[in-house]
Amino acid sequence: MDKFIFVKVSVIIPCYNEELYISACLESLLKGSFPTEQLEILVVDGGSTDKTREFVFQLQKKHPQQLHWIENPRKKTPFALNLGIQKALHPFILIAGAHAVYPADYLIRLTELIQGPEIDVVGGAIETRVKNITPKTRAIQFVLSHRFGVGNSLFRIGADRLIDVDTVPFGLYKKEVFEIAGHYNEKLIRNHDMELSKRIKAAGFHIWMEPKLKVAYFARETFSGIARNNFGNGFWNIRTLFITRKFSSLGIRHYIPLVFLLSLIIPLVFSLVFDGRFMFISLASFVLYLFFSIGIGIKNLKSINLYYLLQAFFVLHFSYGWGSLMGFFPEFGDKRKPENSKL
Repeated sequence: MDKFIFVKVSVIIPCYNEELYISACLESLLKGSFPTEQLEILVVDGGSTDKTREFVFQLQKKHPQQLHWIENPRKKTPFALNLGIQKALHPFILIAGAHAVYPADYLIRLTELIQGPEIDVVGGAIETRVKNITPKTRAIQFVLSHRFGVGNSLFRIGADRLIDVDTVPFGLYKKEVFEIAGHYNEKLIRNHDMELSKRIKAAGFHIWMEPKLKVAYFARETFSGIARNNFGNGFWNIRTLFITRKFSSLGIRHYIPLVFLLSLIIPLVFSLVFDGRFMFISLASFVLYLFFSIGIGIKNLKSINLYYLLQAFFVLHFSYGWGSLMGFFPEFGDKRKPENSKL
């Protein structure tokens, strides 16, 4: 690895009330095999009210040269990311997440890959985990890693080789990518990462994923938490369309939950207004959805509780679809507190 020793990396971590996760996240980066003298970590905080600051400052005493705390007075994630990019001193930038724990060789491997031909952004895959293992949380974990739950999102469902992708989580970027493609769109509270990835690809850069590098990402462990998060994801999908005026700002998979929800609602409305037989279209759509959900559950009965699995699928897809529908009515808004990630 001597040929990569002079590569310097700035890590940017947007953060808000992450006392349960921030220490493990930072320690995984600081204790990895990447030389700490080549590393700076910028924790950009949106006004945490828990013990996040205390935990970061405890680690900062041990790593004063590497670990830095930056206040984000504008609270939201895209502002934190842009602020971090502006403050970053090094030519390579890792966009990290506070809910994640990184393998020891993560930065070493990414810095090696990014010096290869036609690789401008590169990251690993996500290994979805939960801190508390119960039948419910195992079902949530399964759904967030299954194609029927998250579509063709390769960084969630995996791949068998280094692959060119449309977006990647926790990616390492050449700083020049931001200088040419631009920074995060600060009008987008969500989907700023996907929208930026689209601009990066349009500018002629290449985004790659190394599936052998698996970042442990800790999912929300309640159905209410999953619902709130995915309502926000769906809501900002549609707001992204209105703000960017480009259908291509997102991938096809981001619209499927809305299409499914409309396949239930529209025929029901038509059955009330025009002809009652329209309701059979809604019924057929729901039965087909139920058929696939139960089929997946039966194939995994040894490890997953079918009851919780069905709940997890329903909560994920319906909250996402409902959020998308509400995106057409911005007065309903996504008024939740700032978060460090939308994953």
